[in-house]
Amino acid sequence: MSTYTANEAKVNFGAFLDAAQREPVRVTRRDRVVGVMVSAQDYESMRAFYANRLQHTLAETGAHATAQGLTPEALDDLLADES
Repeated sequence: MSTYTANEAKVNFGAFLDAAQREPVRVTRRDRVVGVMVSAQDYESMRAFYANRLQHTLAETGAHATAQGLTPEALDDLLADES
């Protein structure tokens, strides 16, 4: 993974964007990583991956709750309880 300082990224923005199309590029400020630039394609792939993972986790959690006897009515009661 390449690394650019924030100033290098600003001054050489075209090269910075080109590098990010090939691989993720770290951006540092004062020797600390403050961000990572990725291609639009990589970003969309990551979003899809995490959305899929969240859907899977929600489905597993729902199935577990149902197996433990949680009904829609009981869930409504739990959510309505403000104590």
